[in-house]
Amino acid sequence: MHSFGYRGNALLTFAVTILAFMCAIASFSDNFSNQTPSAQIQILNINWFQKQPHGNDEVSLTLNITADLQSLFTWNTKQVFAFVAAEYKTSKNSLNQVSLWDAIIPEKEHAKFWIQISNKYRFIDQGYNLRGKDFNLTLHWHVMPKTGKMFADKIVMSGYRLPDAYR
Repeated sequence: MHSFGYRGNALLTFAVTILAFMCAIASFSDNFSNQTPSAQIQILNINWFQKQPHGNDEVSLTLNITADLQSLFTWNTKQVFAFVAAEYKTSKNSLNQVSLWDAIIPEKEHAKFWIQISNKYRFIDQGYNLRGKDFNLTLHWHVMPKTGKMFADKIVMSGYRLPDAYR
C-alpha cells in the first residue's frame, strides 16, 4: 500500500501537469485568432515648437487618435498596452522614438476609441534636429495574455513634417 503522502504527491503532480498542458493549449490557440486592428492619427495643431534655453528642440502637438483594437482581445487577453510614438532619424541615430501618449486597455469594450489630446509626454530632441524634420507617428501595442507569451505589433503612419522655423 502507498502512504497518504505518496498518493497526495501523485495527485498534485498530475493536476499541475494537466494545468500546464491546458495553459499551453490556451496560449497556442491565440495564434489562430484573426487580428485586424486599425488606427488613424491626425495632427490637429502644433501648439508650440521652440528651442529650449539649453539647446534642445521641444514640440507640443494636439493629436486626434482614432483606433479600433477590439480584434486583439480573445478569451485569453488580460489587457492591452497601447502607445503612440513619434519616430524619426537623425545623423547620430538611425531611429529616435519619443512616446507621446499611452494607455492600458483592460477590456474589449474600451478598445474602440477616439480621443483628442495634447501629447501626454514631452516631445524633446537632444539638440536642434527637429526643424523641417519628417517623422512617423506609430501606434504600438502589447497584448498581455492571461497565460502564454506577450505579443507586440504596430501600425506606422508616415507623412508628417515639422515646420522649418520655431513658433
